Amino acid sequence: MEKDINNLPGLICEEYSLKTHDPSSLSPLTLAFIGDTIFDLIVRTRVIECGNAPVRKLHHTASSLVNAGTQAEIAKKLLPLFTAEETDIFKRGRNAKSYTTAKNANINDYRIATGLEALLGWLYLKGRMSRIYELILPVLPDYEVRY
Repeated sequence: MEKDINNLPGLICEEYSLKTHDPSSLSPLTLAFIGDTIFDLIVRTRVIECGNAPVRKLHHTASSLVNAGTQAEIAKKLLPLFTAEETDIFKRGRNAKSYTTAKNANINDYRIATGLEALLGWLYLKGRMSRIYELILPVLPDYEVRY
């Protein structure tokens, strides 16, 4: 039986006999928690595809893209492409009351970035990786990868 790689969370839960959760029942900050990792994985994959470099340089390059300021900028570009349901999830994440703040970003960018992360987490948990790629991959080339 062929496994659906788009449903990675389902495969993980199946493999380890874990309970799956309806993403809509999770808090926006929980969605952002996993969404941050999904965004980071996509960015890190892009960084290594741009060439081999010392790990310190790879990390520095990835960190320049995986931050609240850049994520907020990307979210603003993507907002017109969101469906009504995606916009709702984004707004739930953006408006969530977080008790932490970004080290190097203003609060507005931090909240917008959290909204994007929440949406990515929701899409991931829904098994909609293709939609994540559809949204994120076209905008990443706008951000230069330098070593």
